[in-house]
Amino acid sequence: MVKIRLTRLGDKKSPFYRVIVADARTTRDGKAIDVLGTYNPLINPPEIKIDAEKAKDWIAKGAQPTDTAKSILVKAGVLEQKQRPPAKTGAVKKEKSED
Repeated sequence: MVKIRLTRLGDKKSPFYRVIVADARTTRDGKAIDVLGTYNPLINPPEIKIDAEKAKDWIAKGAQPTDTAKSILVKAGVLEQKQRPPAKTGAVKKEKSED
């Protein structure tokens, strides 16, 4: 299985990431099949540079993004965010019965 995920670069306590396509069995910083872009969380707002055409092509081929990579692709405008149904709370409203 092929995954779209992040690989870490940068110094200690200064992370910088590449968004890559890699085999799911490789290590985090292992060999990448393709580099899609970069993500820098240290600046405000975080800098995201993604090649949208490459990303869409890999997703069409069946590459599955990890949760973190998916949120970055949504922020970059490559993927659409799916609408979630409203969360159900534990409280249930009971109707008052008239006796």
